[in-house]
Amino acid sequence: MTIEIDTAQDPITATRPAEALRGLIGGQVHLPGDPGYDAARLPWNVAIDQRPAAVALPRSAAEVVTVVRVAAEAGLRVAPQSTGHNAGPLAAQGLDDVVLLRTSEMATAIADPTRGIVRVEGGAIWEPAVEAAAAHGKAVLHGSSPDVGIAGYSLGGGIGWYARKLGLATNSLTAVELVIGDGSLVRADATTNAELFWAVRGGGGSFGVVTALEFRMYDIETAYAGMLMWDLAQIEPVLREWAAWAPTAPDEVTTAFRAMRLPDMPDLPDFLRGRKLVVIDGAVLDSDERGAELLAGLRALRPELDTFARVPAKSLVRLHMDPEGGAPFASDSAMLSSFPDAAIDAFLTEAGPDATTTLLMAELRQLGGALGRAHEGGGVLNRLDAQFVSFGGGMAITPEMGAQAHADAVRLTEALAPFDNGRQYLNFAENPVDTRSAYAADVWTQLTGIRSAVDPHGVFAANHPVPRLFENGAPTA
Repeated sequence: MTIEIDTAQDPITATRPAEALRGLIGGQVHLPGDPGYDAARLPWNVAIDQRPAAVALPRSAAEVVTVVRVAAEAGLRVAPQSTGHNAGPLAAQGLDDVVLLRTSEMATAIADPTRGIVRVEGGAIWEPAVEAAAAHGKAVLHGSSPDVGIAGYSLGGGIGWYARKLGLATNSLTAVELVIGDGSLVRADATTNAELFWAVRGGGGSFGVVTALEFRMYDIETAYAGMLMWDLAQIEPVLREWAAWAPTAPDEVTTAFRAMRLPDMPDLPDFLRGRKLVVIDGAVLDSDERGAELLAGLRALRPELDTFARVPAKSLVRLHMDPEGGAPFASDSAMLSSFPDAAIDAFLTEAGPDATTTLLMAELRQLGGALGRAHEGGGVLNRLDAQFVSFGGGMAITPEMGAQAHADAVRLTEALAPFDNGRQYLNFAENPVDTRSAYAADVWTQLTGIRSAVDPHGVFAANHPVPRLFENGAPTA
């Protein structure tokens, strides 16, 4: 199908190219000034002010094809986005010539027990996929929040509660369907468009608009999971115990450590409201007895709350108590190759009880295990060469609060810089970074070549872009 647009005979379209999209896909396109524009452009992180040339909300793969083709003909780029958890780096690039293609209307999730997969549309979030798998006694490699978009999470890596046993979620993808730069809808899997399949598994959103994904289910019906909690005054012995135990813990256990400063909000229960806390949460894919054995050293430090028990696997999607429904947030992160005593001291200075900080939480995710080993047949991101990933974040209710929270998060990252491995985990990079820092040099060259093949004219914009190549091999946008 070819769509002809004669902008030379239409002065309005010529001065405002996005007018070419008006009326498409049943009126599900909003331009600046339209009544639905402000609601449609709002990302999950509401602190980010996205002002694209237009926002499109397709309801099918066919409508995605239409938007991509018309936008390209009009000289506009297209930025796929499901929820907008990681919207900051995209907005920072400038969106004046970008159609923001929000896939949230494409949200079905269906389990196929015969094939052992869940198939979701491109805008699906994790909770319905978790429920679909649980109905068959299975689990999927979801993240720590029920309302994160599956596509963005999976294309960027994906660290969940089974990660040290089963690896990154991106390597459990079995197929991706996406609209590429010429407006074609293609399928990529191990045998069809295999190079593209390799690239999207960890290469992010530069290669097209995802309309569907398929990924493995696992025989996990329950897990030994929960949280341990102490007052923040107890952080030093707890952090030293956890940091010594975590790097060599068995693959069956995946945990996270947080120093938290909770606001005095009525939505929080009394025992949490306004508290400063240390929280370790996670899951053990083994027996209750083995779980108790693995946690014995931490339990010896007498947590005031201990909820670890045998629970349905589907409950883990809310274990981390991440905010849902959108929130204003500012953050920074780093990949850490080690966490010796000097790193502990630095973390305590920035996040301990005597720290002056606005951070709602300073977090360390336990890596290693299967995350640290190359996944056979995996994608471009088939392992994470680090012991921990750090993440600091705070509320950005006002611009001033956001600036201070970001400054405090950067201060935490800088304090841990001596232990940084120089790489980025892009799913946690909510600020502009050099995308190359996530990949080895030879891998980067392959990625840019594949982007050039599937998007030779640079139709797509992404939060962490992989550039195309000029004919002489130099990178371009």
